Parts: sequence; C-alpha cells; structure tokens
Amino acid sequence: MGFAGIALFAPSVVRAEVIRRNISSFRIHEWQDHFEALGKGIIISDTETRALQHWTADGEMRIYPTSVPLTDELTKRGYTEVVEKRENPSWAPTPSMRERNPEWPALVEGGDPANPLGTRALYLSWQYYRIHGTQDTRKIGRRSSNGCIGLFNEQIEEVYERTPVGTQVKLI
Repeated sequence: MGFAGIALFAPSVVRAEVIRRNISSFRIHEWQDHFEALGKGIIISDTETRALQHWTADGEMRIYPTSVPLTDELTKRGYTEVVEKRENPSWAPTPSMRERNPEWPALVEGGDPANPLGTRALYLSWQYYRIHGTQDTRKIGRRSSNGCIGLFNEQIEEVYERTPVGTQVKLI
C-alpha cells in the first residue's frame, strides 16, 4: 500500500504531521526567561523562527515577522539595547559590505526607494546593527540581510512609535 492508501485509511496521521511542522516552526518566548524586568520595554528577535516579539513597559506584547542575516557569520546574538532612533535613516554600507560589494554606493539618502533601511531604524548598541524597515517585502521571512533584523515598513513604524531609547534587546 502506497502513501495514498495510508492517507485514505489513516487521515489523522497525515494531519498530525502537518500540524507538528507548523507548531515546530514557530515559538513564542516569555520575556521573563531572558530579562529580570520589563524596564522601558523588551525586544526579542529569534533568528531561527524569524520573528520579533516586542513588549512595551506596560507589558503589552506584539509579534512581527522579520528578515534575518544571510549567514550565521553575519549574525550577532546576545544582549544589546536601543541607543538611537531615526526616521527615514540614510544608509551607508559597512566596511566589510563594501569589501564584498565594491559596486555598492557609499551612501543612500533616507527616503530613497533604494534605501535598504526603509522608513525607520532602531540603532542598537552594537556598531552597524539595526532593527529597521525594508522596501523589499520579499525579504521578510527569509535569510536576506547583512546582519540586521528587517520588518515591513508599516510594522517598523509601529514598533518605532512604541519603543523608547533604552529598550532592552536580545537576539537569539
């Protein structure tokens, strides 16, 4: 009996497999497992499940799909915090990006449709690392960045408004 025969006689086995895959690909974290207090707020970005969870100081949590770094070598993990916020940020490639891609421009002004930082950026205490928007919506849910965490522009605008400087961040 082939797979089709098994499905006819045991459809619950097939359904259980599909459900298991969906559940295992998504995980919600509890902020208490990573931080001692909410403080000004918390962001946890999970590079494996490509999701960002954001808690405000009053405990409201929202979750967003993200893009993540292309490779583990480009991924920094651990604790950091939001140290600056910019609307329509300009973008300049890092020295290592320029080395890998010398044809890239030295600077892309904020508001330019070619700007990979989108409409808002949260600057982290780690040099060159950001949580930012993107005009290229195909990147969300994929390994597509050079180190940053990307969100849809509409969603980074929401996170930006709800996130004060000093918000705690953990990338896992």
